[in-house]
Amino acid sequence: MNPDLELALEMAKAADIVAMSKFRSLELSVETKPDFTPVTEVDRAIETAIRETLARRRPEDGVIGEEFPNTNVQAQRVWIIDPIDATKNYIRGVPVWGTLIALAVAGEPVVGVVSAPAMGRLWWSSPQDGAFTKDVDGSIRAINVSGVKSLSDASFSFSDFVGWEVFKSGALQELTSAVWRTRGYGDFWSHLLVAEGAIDIAIEPQLQTYDMAAFIAIVQGAGGKVTGAKGQSAMDAGQAISTNSILHTEVLNFLN
Repeated sequence: MNPDLELALEMAKAADIVAMSKFRSLELSVETKPDFTPVTEVDRAIETAIRETLARRRPEDGVIGEEFPNTNVQAQRVWIIDPIDATKNYIRGVPVWGTLIALAVAGEPVVGVVSAPAMGRLWWSSPQDGAFTKDVDGSIRAINVSGVKSLSDASFSFSDFVGWEVFKSGALQELTSAVWRTRGYGDFWSHLLVAEGAIDIAIEPQLQTYDMAAFIAIVQGAGGKVTGAKGQSAMDAGQAISTNSILHTEVLNFLN
C-alpha cells in the first residue's frame, strides 16, 4: 500500500475514536467561529492530533486545515485536513459527517481518505492502489464511477440552494429537469456516491480546499472528474462539479 495512504488511514482510524466518543453526547462543547459556522472541541482535537502525527512522520510536508493556521503551504507535498466535515450534522446527531484527509502533490490531490464512522463507511484512494470503500458489514470493494451516458438517465445530488447564483441563472432548475433523478445527499457523501457509481453528478457551488481535496482524489481515482464550472481546478475555483467523466462537458454547459 502507498505509505502516505497507509498513514492517512491510520490517522483517520484515530480520528474515528475521538469523534465517536462525543457524537450525540450532551457534554459536547460547541462554539461559533467569526464566520458564524460552528466548531466543536472534537474538530479541534482531531485536527491537533493529525497535525502532531504529521509533524513527527512527515515533518517536511505542508498542512492546510480548517481549524488552525496553515503551515509550509509552498511545499511540494501538502496535507489537507477537514477534521469533521458537516459539523452541523455532527452537532445535531445526523450521522452524515466524516473526517477528510488528503495529500496534494504540486497542488493536485492524489491520496484521499474519508471516514464516516457513524455511517459505518470508509473510502480511500491513491494512484498506486486505486479507489476502494469499506461497507457497513466490513467488506471492502473496489469502486468505479458509472457508465451512464445520457443526462436523462443520470442521478444528480446537491446539498442545498445556497451559492447557486455563481452559475448561470436557472442552472439548477434546468439541470434537475434534464436528469432522471435528483436527491440531496449532501456534503462529502454526494461526491463519494459518484465515485461508487451509485449516482452520476454531484455539485457544490461553494467549498473550501479542505472540504473537497479528499473526495477529489477518490472520485478521480475511481475514474471520475472533478472541476470548477469553467473546467478549471476545483480547488482554485472554490467549487466542485463531480461526474462520471462521460457527462462532464454536458453538465458544465448547464452551469455556464
